[in-house]
Amino acid sequence: MTMSTFIRTLIEQEVLHRRRFLLAGAAGLGAMAVPGVFGKGRAMAATNDPALAWSYRDRATAYWNSVVSGGEAFAESLGKPKSALVNLINEGSSEKSLSDLKSFLAKTGGNCAIACDANDSPNARPVVEAVKAANAYVSTMWNKTDDLHPWDFGDNYVCHMTWSDVKPAEDTARILFEAMGGKGGVVHLGGIAANNPAIERLQGLKNALADFPEIELLDAQPADWDTTKAAALMSSYLTRYGDRITGVHCASDQMAYGVIEALLAEGIDDMPIVSYDGNPEAVKLVQDGKLLATVYTNPYWGGGILTSLAYHAAIGTFKPSEEPNEHREFYGPTVLITQEDAAEFSAKYIDAVPDYDWNDFWGPTNGQIQYN
Repeated sequence: MTMSTFIRTLIEQEVLHRRRFLLAGAAGLGAMAVPGVFGKGRAMAATNDPALAWSYRDRATAYWNSVVSGGEAFAESLGKPKSALVNLINEGSSEKSLSDLKSFLAKTGGNCAIACDANDSPNARPVVEAVKAANAYVSTMWNKTDDLHPWDFGDNYVCHMTWSDVKPAEDTARILFEAMGGKGGVVHLGGIAANNPAIERLQGLKNALADFPEIELLDAQPADWDTTKAAALMSSYLTRYGDRITGVHCASDQMAYGVIEALLAEGIDDMPIVSYDGNPEAVKLVQDGKLLATVYTNPYWGGGILTSLAYHAAIGTFKPSEEPNEHREFYGPTVLITQEDAAEFSAKYIDAVPDYDWNDFWGPTNGQIQYN
């Protein structure tokens, strides 16, 4: 299989998965949309009817498509169409993220509920300040600085959810190192340098290295969560380090696809590789033995529950300022996926659309965020 054919096949698989996912959502969660009734998976549309929006990177990847599909499922639980959720796509630009959000705030007069990944950590503060100034409501995901806290902004900054990526990334690294026989050279492909998950996933790798003195970290560079950039970076690693590379640690599935592409171009199809995100194509690669492991963060639930939290704060179902800190900053769930359990995982989370209660705000969370 050529490089272009490999990536084209993965893209086609992602498109087919998204179609199946959305159709299943329409037949399942969408069928439960009953306005004015509270119950599992349902929420009551409010009289002030705040506009809904998700601000995020792109919808071309399975990860972000799943996040926004969760937000759309929540919108449907209010008896609204999926199109009621406005997509503010920043295309990896923090400037565009802030500009689009300010335009949305102006258009809605602040009568809105927003879920947002600010693209990088420094951008989270101006995003939150803009929302506060408009008396709107926002829940954030993944990226913020350690000194930015929801409780410093009253009710308008509803909550922040991230994932504790250090331990899961360390777990995947240990799986990788065992497959390498406890010795050799490893390279790391990371996300955007200022992204919290990129920082934590690299730290997980470094933590595992402390117990494997015969494994050398040859290089660690960002590939910005991008398949094409990852393919180019892996090609440069191969040129520089050659057969000294005996294992690859990827900070996301999307970058792992690029790594596999670059390796296939050199006739290498047996390199131990681990990744992160639990995308459907990556889970299939784990089942097929092309990846050793990946980590699922349940982006569908995360996308839906952050939309729900912002919405319910906006309509006054609860006051965020009256909640404990562990309900304002919290970790989302993670699941380590290996070849042993990939088929079971796929049946539960990929082949079927889980039925979530969007009023159970903190059910699957993993405790309050801790800072070093």
